[in-house]
Amino acid sequence: MNEEQRRQPNKDKDYSKYFDFSNATIEVNDDGQEIMKIGGRRIKINEQPNYRKGQRRRRNETDVYYDFKIPEDMQHIGNGKKYYIRTYGCQMNVHDTENMSGILEELGFTPTDTTDDADVILLNTCAIRENAENKVFGEVGNLKNLKKERPEVVLGLCGCMSQEENVVNRILQKHQHVDLVFGTHNIHRLPHLLKDAIQSKEMVVEVWSKEGDVVENMPRRRQGNIQAWVNIMYGCDKFCTYCIVPYTRGKERSRLPKDIIQEVRELARHGYKEITLLGQNVNAYGKDLEDDFGLGDLMDELRKIDIPRVRFTTSHPRDFDDRLIEVLAKGDNLLEHIHLPVQHGNSDVLKLMGRKYTREEYLELARKIKTAMPNATFTTDLIVGFPNETEEQFQDTLSLVREIGYDSAFTYIYSPREGTPAARMKDNVPHEVKRDRLQRLNEVVNEFSARSNEQMQDQVVEVLIEGESKKNPDILAGRTRTNKLVNVRAPKQLIGELINVRITDVKTWSLNGDMVENSEVQKV
Repeated sequence: MNEEQRRQPNKDKDYSKYFDFSNATIEVNDDGQEIMKIGGRRIKINEQPNYRKGQRRRRNETDVYYDFKIPEDMQHIGNGKKYYIRTYGCQMNVHDTENMSGILEELGFTPTDTTDDADVILLNTCAIRENAENKVFGEVGNLKNLKKERPEVVLGLCGCMSQEENVVNRILQKHQHVDLVFGTHNIHRLPHLLKDAIQSKEMVVEVWSKEGDVVENMPRRRQGNIQAWVNIMYGCDKFCTYCIVPYTRGKERSRLPKDIIQEVRELARHGYKEITLLGQNVNAYGKDLEDDFGLGDLMDELRKIDIPRVRFTTSHPRDFDDRLIEVLAKGDNLLEHIHLPVQHGNSDVLKLMGRKYTREEYLELARKIKTAMPNATFTTDLIVGFPNETEEQFQDTLSLVREIGYDSAFTYIYSPREGTPAARMKDNVPHEVKRDRLQRLNEVVNEFSARSNEQMQDQVVEVLIEGESKKNPDILAGRTRTNKLVNVRAPKQLIGELINVRITDVKTWSLNGDMVENSEVQKV
């Protein structure tokens, strides 16, 4: 790629219209707070997102706080009222929703599964793909009529989209029925922000560009009592050229080991069967801590806790070290499923993506893991149509999938994210070519997924029953240690239990089986 191609802006989308505030006026209230007036709406801006701040960030020490509490004048503000949170995106967003739900219930609100009777509506958003943003703005538009009918409803936008400059400016310009905008770093500020939105009748915007500190004792309403998300770190320092996450989630900040271990022990005491350790780059855990204590060391400690299953996601190949492999190979409650995003199979494209490893280095890492864990399954993330991707480079992705033999993969068409280095490259792979490559990639992925499942025929495996099948309430569904979906006819009282299942029918994406008793379980 030449310099002209690197500098070529993305012309598919014009963001400039969201930065025109020539008609806005600024007032100062009695507290010295600036209030913007635009289109007849008063907007209280505590802080807005700023990419330049995010790009200039330094490795300042992260403080840990244990003193979260609901302000006295807010403790019963939600009595008799309901809240609704719609969650988009990754498991981290689900985890954030659990925290926000816990805070709202401490305020007295009760949950509802519809916007029709909600008094507070929060859209917890994802910024990783343009399609995800389009869905959110569609929902924001749909809720405009509800706000006209019930103007007292508080409508809030939070999550990763709120950390984007153009998104906040678009809300200010085009969606003034939104009452509250806050980001990923200041969820603990929700009671104060909600108070401002309710009492002042102004749109309230508070999005920190600086990374938040670690707040340990926020209330949480977990979704279910079988599996639990356990966040072990926040943020990402990798700055892959296509990725917005380092800007929306900030720098890497690890929780202290003692706080994580205490949380997992508490989950074990409450009967949870499986936990998933979360982080944008989970195996970079501990690099910012003073002690030499990484993800491998943490998992070695969690292996001693009486909880049947421990998973982790999402990892970066560059941080997957020998210590982690050594610990995972011990097995026990550490599961044999490795999600290892590669993104592409060609070293030149990986370099342009800023992934900081080559195809050969990735293959060597996969070999080491498979040698230590012969029964492990591999899943991955793959992108097609990155700027200047040639057919030959795309073929390298297909050959990598065949060489690794992934059990499944999340596959995506590249779409530029405003504010990232790749968005300044010329997006010169035609959309029809991207779609064709995605189809061909999915055909290969599906082929190997089917092959992997075929090997399960007649095997007896351990399955954690998670609930009813989505297609048939008379059938229960669960997952193996290697994260394969299994459907089985069994009594509903077994939901939440580990049972043995003999696989009787294999499909591309799932397995069917019969419950068996007193059988030796094979860890596959």
